[in-house]
Amino acid sequence: MAPESPVLERVPGQAQAISFLMQAAARPHHAYLLAGPEGGGKSLAARAFAAALLCERGGCGDCRDCRLALDDKHPNEFIVEPEGRDIHVDTVRAEIWHPAFRTAPEPRRKIFMIREADRLNPAAADVLLKVLEEPPADAVILLLSARPHELPETVLSRCHVVTFQPLAESFVVDTLVGEDIDPTRAALAARLSGGNLGRARRLATNADGLAFRDVALEALRRAASGAAGALQAADLVLEAADRYKKGLKEQLDEELAPFLDERGRPEDAYRGAIRRLEERHKRRVRRAERDYVDWVLMAASALLRDRIVVAVGGDAGLLINPDLSTTGRAGIPASAAGLAALEAARAALAEDLNLNTRLVLEQAFLRLGDPLAA
Repeated sequence: MAPESPVLERVPGQAQAISFLMQAAARPHHAYLLAGPEGGGKSLAARAFAAALLCERGGCGDCRDCRLALDDKHPNEFIVEPEGRDIHVDTVRAEIWHPAFRTAPEPRRKIFMIREADRLNPAAADVLLKVLEEPPADAVILLLSARPHELPETVLSRCHVVTFQPLAESFVVDTLVGEDIDPTRAALAARLSGGNLGRARRLATNADGLAFRDVALEALRRAASGAAGALQAADLVLEAADRYKKGLKEQLDEELAPFLDERGRPEDAYRGAIRRLEERHKRRVRRAERDYVDWVLMAASALLRDRIVVAVGGDAGLLINPDLSTTGRAGIPASAAGLAALEAARAALAEDLNLNTRLVLEQAFLRLGDPLAA
């Protein structure tokens, strides 16, 4: 029988994976790979597992250690994420290799979490492998990946693999409704998120959760008016992305608050944790424009797809945006071409970080033609 761990028990929809992690929390291996599709709950489970490992009661969910771990703010947590397209060797050295062999900021274990681990470049994977081959006794390394087959076999072979299954859209809806979210909004959030529970929860609970879709809708309307409108659409998207970026910058003070004294100064014991939070925040801010632009382009693609569904007489249940009116005729070739242009723009921005975002947006919107004309 698995030990009790309330914080892990709260992770929905992945009973087999969570049962394994609850057993592992009592006597953890040095490395785990949480593998499965985006939106299946890997990140939520990783945070809960980290809390269970750091909490004196095995993950009560209420103590300081649990609260900080669930917010990715615990001093003993070291989180690595892609900066741009890859995870670079200098990041792995600074956030894993060096701290792995040093004393933890606070008693108990050190937790190293690598998100999108398949983005480790070869040099970074080699440094990680050295830690996996001779892991410190107080270190647990968690790798998260939706594409585990892209990880080097040498890394895979040193990890216990925990498999996460895709979540059904109906499960996401039921989970949100169980959290007192209006059923209509829950269904919309689940559809827009593609079954990604974390993203669906943010869409359903955040007053601004659908703001990027409003930007996409307005951008398509402007682009439909011709070349001048296409350029205006690009401006609109970039202005919205800039607002989102500024909002992120304002979150840093809140994240640092647990590690400051009564005068608002950093406590000496937490200077390392504060530095890591500041660096992670800087990476988020640097990614903010590209992330927001991608959300808008993804929403615009979904809107054009819905136009095609309506144009071919598809069932309303196939719509990604069932709350929006899709009456009127839309040219299928124009809509399909527009959808292809938007997806090409998303792929280009994801692949090449040196591209000029404005030029990519302008080119995409100029290719849209008039797909939303009635």
